Amino acid sequence: MKKLKFAVIGTGFWATYQLPAWFELESVELVALCNRTRARADDFAQRFDVQHVYENVDELLDRHADELDFVDIITDVDTHLYFTTKVAERQLDVICQKPMAPNLDAARQMVETCRQWGVRFYIHENFRWQAPIRQLKAVLDSGAIGEPFKANVSFCSAFPVFDNQPFLAQLDQFILTDIGSHILDICRFLFGEASSLYCQTTRVNPHIQGEDVANVLMRMHSGLVCNVAMSYASILEHEVFPQTLVTVEGSAGSVVLRRDFEIRTTVRRPDRSVDTQSQIARPPIYDWADPDYALVHASIVDCNRNLLTDLQGLGGAETTGGDNFETIRLVYAAYESARTNQVITL
Repeated sequence: MKKLKFAVIGTGFWATYQLPAWFELESVELVALCNRTRARADDFAQRFDVQHVYENVDELLDRHADELDFVDIITDVDTHLYFTTKVAERQLDVICQKPMAPNLDAARQMVETCRQWGVRFYIHENFRWQAPIRQLKAVLDSGAIGEPFKANVSFCSAFPVFDNQPFLAQLDQFILTDIGSHILDICRFLFGEASSLYCQTTRVNPHIQGEDVANVLMRMHSGLVCNVAMSYASILEHEVFPQTLVTVEGSAGSVVLRRDFEIRTTVRRPDRSVDTQSQIARPPIYDWADPDYALVHASIVDCNRNLLTDLQGLGGAETTGGDNFETIRLVYAAYESARTNQVITL
């Protein structure tokens, strides 16, 4: 199969890992880079052997639109609508970093713009592609624990995330947009769509602008009740960043995703005793990955592979713009619930 040619807009923190994740796949060729700070883009071009570098997106598209198959946007969320529109108007397929947009209206406009121009639109949402999350989903789909009726999903940490991404401290809306867009997407992946939610938020760290703690209670269409806890202020016995911990109870048993990728499945035997089986869903390790983020960085490769399969016309993309819009709906419904102290019906 021929290689698909692409360009990248944005050479910040996450591009450091998203680019080598693309290079783990054989069917792509990076043609050009664009970044508002030219020196930063030049550094990436030298590191990854990219010939064409720009600081203006129009110049990049004027010179290369005819040869490109898609563009990967890895920029700050406030620029996503602008760059998505620019790329879609050139009738190129779009991959955009999460979170999709800074508000629900902008997200809706991005989806509609790509639809109007007839281009495929994807969000690079990689948390659902983490090895332990995929294996947990396989356990649920197997029916081993029967019909799930309750779940607890936790991403609680004291990891100094602001050290390598200082801009996060300046966001008026922080944990629900940054981590919530990941964790609420995991909930959708595991349990389907939500019918209602209630949210409370807190700011513990006095040196940041937005909230660093959020608790979201959701009722899913299936009837399952899901409690989601997110925090960057939790000083715990075991620091598990960036792992998501999950407990699911079902009519015939339970499954728990514990720290260090252990999945324990408990079912009741015919004699009413219980049997627990354990497995380790360890992610692959790449030499370019940051050890602190290795779990996440491994999932970037699988997310890219899934999107590439669809770009090649083989179908199967999970995190399309239309799908991820439903995650963004949850994020901003959670903010509305926290603001009004009301249950939000979706």
